[in-house]
Amino acid sequence: MDSKQKALNMIGLATRAGKTKSGEFSTEQSVKKGRARMVIVAEDASANTKKMFKDMCAHYHVRISFFGSKAELGGAMGKEMRASLAVEDEGLAQAIGKQMTINGGSEV
Repeated sequence: MDSKQKALNMIGLATRAGKTKSGEFSTEQSVKKGRARMVIVAEDASANTKKMFKDMCAHYHVRISFFGSKAELGGAMGKEMRASLAVEDEGLAQAIGKQMTINGGSEV
């Protein structure tokens, strides 16, 4: 199993544990309320979405990573396509980030 699939599996695990928020509105609320430990934005998300989350995460000092496609992120969470999600657990965020870095995901 490659590191990309491991990262997607960990996102699924975090979702089942209730430690993620997905969709633009929920992800934004998680960041603004200080619960997000990491934000993941799909690489095929719109330029507007990427810029909005990059700026927001810089302002609130939250790690952000551009990783996978909307279909891959949604599939990992057992939902429809998702352009963004927030991981609200520090340990899971670090583990997912480590797998993404191994895979070459871009973390800001």
